[in-house]
Amino acid sequence: MLAAIMRDNPAMPHVFEPAASGRAKCRGCRQALPKGEIRFGERLPNPFAEGEVTHWFHPLCAAYKIPQELLDGIAAATGEVADREGLERAARFGIEHRRVPRIDGVERSPSGQARCRHCKEMIEKGAWRVRLVFHEEGNFSPGGFIHLACRKPYFETEDILDRLLRFSPGLGEEDRRALAAELRPR
Repeated sequence: MLAAIMRDNPAMPHVFEPAASGRAKCRGCRQALPKGEIRFGERLPNPFAEGEVTHWFHPLCAAYKIPQELLDGIAAATGEVADREGLERAARFGIEHRRVPRIDGVERSPSGQARCRHCKEMIEKGAWRVRLVFHEEGNFSPGGFIHLACRKPYFETEDILDRLLRFSPGLGEEDRRALAAELRPR
């Protein structure tokens, strides 16, 4: 529904602009958007009143999580967009692999009670699992988990390490190395 409203209302173009205060957080990675850093704004109709709301993202987080909106924003941008080619490449990858934008990070399973959305088997305690979210009407909703081993059939690609690390800022260096080693082709 929101996509139709956005198409029919060109007065709400997505924007690139410097962060005004440094108080906003990225909707993708939930990290701060430092004052003066270029951010991407997804503009949507305000569901509670007249006008619109803007959801802010780091440009790369937007390319990973809301690829079509980012491409629309780049097309409408009046100025230069930093790393335009890289952002477009990342966004197109997410569009080509429709489930990849669902990636919300990776973690070790704390309990062993979750089921994999792909194979439907339990995810063992301590095993890597990929967190999933769904983007609907401007909001991200939790979508469950998949085994790290189920990444290829679920996402239809194995090239997800950058996204996993981007949305898992709390991982220590040792875990980052272990994850990269586990994802390395054999």
